[in-house]
Order: sequence, then structure tokens, then C-alpha cells
Amino acid sequence: MTSYFDPAASYVLEDERVLLRPLQADDLENLLPFAINEPATWQYSNVSAKYEEGMRRYVNDALKARAAGREYPFIVIDKQTGQYAGSTRYYDIQPKLNSLQLGYTWYGEKFRGTGLNKHCKLLLLQFAFEELNMMRVEFRADARNERSIAAMKSIGCQVEGILRSNMPLEDGGRRNSIVLSILKNEWENGVKKRLKGKL
Repeated sequence: MTSYFDPAASYVLEDERVLLRPLQADDLENLLPFAINEPATWQYSNVSAKYEEGMRRYVNDALKARAAGREYPFIVIDKQTGQYAGSTRYYDIQPKLNSLQLGYTWYGEKFRGTGLNKHCKLLLLQFAFEELNMMRVEFRADARNERSIAAMKSIGCQVEGILRSNMPLEDGGRRNSIVLSILKNEWENGVKKRLKGKL
């Protein structure tokens, strides 16, 4: 059975801590402060959103990819403060293979290390496996990005290996990417329970 993913649907995910809703063009104004004041956020990203031009391109490209059915970007709202906290998305969505990737995740400095990410990941993984009927969720990161890799391992991701020199860096050169994943049976047999226990 293929996935139930519908790129035209308005998926809204939330719990007591966080609200995830589809990215919209008018979200740009609320994301610009991160792009202008915290450009180091995208140090390891293959798609940079730093500075005003970068964030405009980032939002436009994300919306085009959603319209094409390849990606589904979300805005992250911290419900404790009512503030924009960052963005994340499903991408490389393959309904016939029941597989997608979860990434392009970033948060403003004040939201990092607060537990917000684990709430987001629980909602996104739960929706992917239990509503969209995905069998596999994949994650990738720059192999040098220790913070991101540790965060993925902490939610139950298994390391699969390294893709060597698989994509260019914005400032020149190429990066190695680490590949991790969670399978549906792993989600059902402990990963979900352990992740909930960390909230």
C-alpha cells in the first residue's frame, strides 16, 4: 500500500509545547530576524537562508517544492512564548516507496537545547508513520555537524553510513553526509516510547 501523503492538504501538528503548520509566503517577515541576526545557524546547511536574500530564496524554493509535491515545509511555533522558533520539512517524499526524509530543520538560538526539537520530532515521526503510512524516515547531515548528529541519535535514529563528498558547500569544497534512519517497526517497538519519555 502506498503512502497517504497529499501535498495539497493542510497538515497541522501540535502538542502542548509546539505548533507545526504549513509554511506560507507571508511567514517570511517573521523569519527574517533569524536570517539577519543569526547567520551562523546555516553553517552546516546545504541550503542556506542567511541574510534577507537567502531567506527570501529559502521560502520561495520551499513553496515551489511543495507545489511540485516533492517537499512539505513547516513553520515551528513555540506555544510557550507564541514566537516563531524555526522551520523543518519532509522532503524526498516517495509515496510509492513509503519513504521520506526529514530535515532542513533549524531553530533560533534561544530555542536550541530547550526540548522543543524533541516535541517537533515526535509529532513529525508519529504523523509520518501512523498517518502517512511511511515505512522509513531518513535523516542526513553534514558529517561534521556533531550537534545535529547527537540530536538525531538521541531520538532513536540508527546510523547507516557516510555518503562521501556527496554535495557542494556554499563556500566551496564538498561535504560528506551522514545518513541515519528510523524504520516503522523500530518506531512501534520502542523508539516512540523512548522519545515520549524524553519530553
